[in-house]
Amino acid sequence: MSLTGGALTAAAPTGTAGAAVRGLLRAADTVVLAAGGSGDEPPVTISRDPAREAARRELSKRMYHENDPGLIQRALDAFWDWLGKLFGTAASATPGGGVGLFVVVLFVVAVLGALWWRLGTPRRRTASAAVLFDDSPRSAAEHRAASEAHAAQGHWNQAVQERMRAIVRSLEERALLDVRPGRTADEAAAEAGRFLPAHTDRLRAAARQFDDVTYGGRRAGEQSYHRLEELDRDLERTRPALADPTGGTRPGAAE
Repeated sequence: MSLTGGALTAAAPTGTAGAAVRGLLRAADTVVLAAGGSGDEPPVTISRDPAREAARRELSKRMYHENDPGLIQRALDAFWDWLGKLFGTAASATPGGGVGLFVVVLFVVAVLGALWWRLGTPRRRTASAAVLFDDSPRSAAEHRAASEAHAAQGHWNQAVQERMRAIVRSLEERALLDVRPGRTADEAAAEAGRFLPAHTDRLRAAARQFDDVTYGGRRAGEQSYHRLEELDRDLERTRPALADPTGGTRPGAAE
């Protein structure tokens, strides 16, 4: 079918497109018969705009859209087209083209993986929840036994937690710390450092290790546990600092 000199003319098309065209011809014939009164009379010339409108009405019929892709398929096609254009633009702007872009993506993935391995899974941590002990109090000896049992099985996270609890409970049993529910590891380290100033830094490091393992999602290792184990033994052999007349403290000595 073609428009020549503003008139609608047609051949005998076949197939699906032919069906659409034949429908247009039927619409045009209707207009011709209505205008001329007989199919034997010369056809009435149809201008371009009415012919276009007749084609639009014909092609809007449902029979021509039965095999059209659905909404989801159209959305997926649009997404993949957009993604292809995005990667094409990125590749053209990257030195080395597609290979350079691939190298950059691999580098970014490697950096993210290293950060994930180093920092662990992010978790919420609130100061009110970061407490040392649960509702069932145990002695320092019981916490040490639990930590050694976990260490024997290679459960270093639990071993570190129980060893830190053993350290703080031992300081409470020696009356260097008051027994206070809800105390955090950081608070215990700060308070104990006033009486055991030679071990202040190690106590703070032990508190950070406890918090990282318990609330920060990090994994402890054998060396971490042995550092706390050694600190526990050293604290047991260290005399507490005594208060002096000026209000400060005098460092104690190992027993």
